[in-house]
Amino acid sequence: MTMHSRGRDGILGTAYSDHDLVVFLEGAGIQDPDSILDDDRWIEWRGGRAHQWSAA
Repeated sequence: MTMHSRGRDGILGTAYSDHDLVVFLEGAGIQDPDSILDDDRWIEWRGGRAHQWSAA
């Protein structure tokens, strides 16, 4: 997971589930991260559809 903030990108880690993603977002200070998982202004899903997790 990469977070873009203040003109910079930072790697937070690899998410393997929605729960992992929520934990990263909470750690980045996002209030109520569950509410933004389907908001494409906040989350860009790559390599598959949203909420579809598979082994790399």
